[in-house]
Amino acid sequence: MIIEPRMRGFICLTAHPKGAEQNVKNQIEYIKSKGAIAGAKKVLVIGASTGFGLASRITSAFGSDAATIGVFFEKPPVEGKTASPGWYNSAAFETEAHKAGLYAKSINGDAFSNEIKRETLDLIKADLGQVDLVIYSLASPVRTNPNTGILHRSTLKPIGQTFTNKTVDFHTGKVSEVSIAPANEEDVDNTVAVMGGEDWAMWIDALKAENLLADGAVTVAYSYIGPSLTEAVYRKGTIGRAKDHLEETAFTITDSLNSIGGKAYVSVNKALVTQASSAIPVIPLYISLLYKIMKEEGIHEGCIEQIQRLFQDRLYNGSEVPVDEKGRIRIDDWEMRDDVQAKVAALWIEATTENLPEIGDLAGYKNDFLNLFGFAFDGVDYNAEANELVQVESIK
Repeated sequence: MIIEPRMRGFICLTAHPKGAEQNVKNQIEYIKSKGAIAGAKKVLVIGASTGFGLASRITSAFGSDAATIGVFFEKPPVEGKTASPGWYNSAAFETEAHKAGLYAKSINGDAFSNEIKRETLDLIKADLGQVDLVIYSLASPVRTNPNTGILHRSTLKPIGQTFTNKTVDFHTGKVSEVSIAPANEEDVDNTVAVMGGEDWAMWIDALKAENLLADGAVTVAYSYIGPSLTEAVYRKGTIGRAKDHLEETAFTITDSLNSIGGKAYVSVNKALVTQASSAIPVIPLYISLLYKIMKEEGIHEGCIEQIQRLFQDRLYNGSEVPVDEKGRIRIDDWEMRDDVQAKVAALWIEATTENLPEIGDLAGYKNDFLNLFGFAFDGVDYNAEANELVQVESIK
């Protein structure tokens, strides 16, 4: 079938298998170009199919020759209907990993569930024995707590008062004003239950209980802080409460790993175009302005550049991992430079529908958004018939 992007709001309903393959190959080539990383050799990535999770899996495999197990929740293809993009990404990753002689297996299902945890533990036990790095990169709007059976839904709301500011519809380029009503306590609690650190800790507890973590094992979860422009709706809103909980959980996990000399970190990463960030009012406009400035300064990074730098310069730099005063790894350091943020703040005041194409990088935003779904990659013939029924080799 010929596969074209079909948009509905901030999601694309189709994904291109050849584009996803090109996306994975591009990231692999980037990692290879940067040289070897003295990193972990047996790696579990929870949330491995897109964004920072996929980049972590690629960096581990092709930077450190690591065996990887990837856990994700993706929609497989059926005849005449494409899979979700992460399925195709994972299929391409496994193909390339196996070509390179690397162990790579994947598990598709709800990582919040006890069943998928059990399946993962059994696979590690059978094939790897132990893992020495666990990446936690789950992004989901809902979570069923496996112990209580309660379904929690996250919300994206400010706390305390209504938030009003500019935003942009990145499809049309229209800059407008948006208002978001404040959260109640139930909203906050549910968002923390979905996006906080509870499930991360459950994974680590389960791995440790069955002696599946190697001595000195490291686990890393990903977070975001962002600028003052977005803090009312992000870092000081419901999501921010969840991120606070995630960051607190790192200390709890580190305490639990003391007996094996292990450590938990939260890495604060840069703002990037993801399905999740595209849904957050204000963020697309901020990213459009940020990209323009960071590209002009020569310091722009996508997911793979961020994670390569995280692994090479922070996690596996041959000495102590540098952290901020709250114990976090800051790989958002270039985004948060004072000069960069000052320029964004100045452009923010000016931004209108008419001048955004000139003062921002809306075209770059749109291109990155299409890339998430396997579209707009050089070297892919999108007019050609594509086989939508691509399978992930290790998933039968």
